[in-house]
Amino acid sequence: MITFNTIDVPMPDLDFARVRSWIESVVTKQGRRGGELHYHFCSDDALLDINRQRLNHDFYTDIVTFPLNDCDDIVSAEFCISIDRIADNSGIFGRSYASELHRVIIHGVLHLIGFDDISDDDRKLMREKEEECLEMILND
Repeated sequence: MITFNTIDVPMPDLDFARVRSWIESVVTKQGRRGGELHYHFCSDDALLDINRQRLNHDFYTDIVTFPLNDCDDIVSAEFCISIDRIADNSGIFGRSYASELHRVIIHGVLHLIGFDDISDDDRKLMREKEEECLEMILND
């Protein structure tokens, strides 16, 4: 089950059926099964509060991911995504808002599958996987 909710912002303009199908395709392509994936869209301030309270991090970010299980085969999590960061980052990185939103949506899933972005090599591989996934939905 994949759900989309808002905390303190309007719901982003997405084709939710298409996004659900895309996420499921990415998960399956990586040899995993989809469990419960809950996306919560919010403001910078709301995500900063979540980041402080739940992770003891005092900085803005575009997404935080909270796994719901410790099973490698089933991908389940809650994601909190800052719509403000999406808007700012789309300008900074020269991407459309839609492209950046989709990139962040799949970024959290890729983390759960095992991709990371700590080292330079990890970041490079994560970006390659993000782009591969974006091709699946943006050029469909």
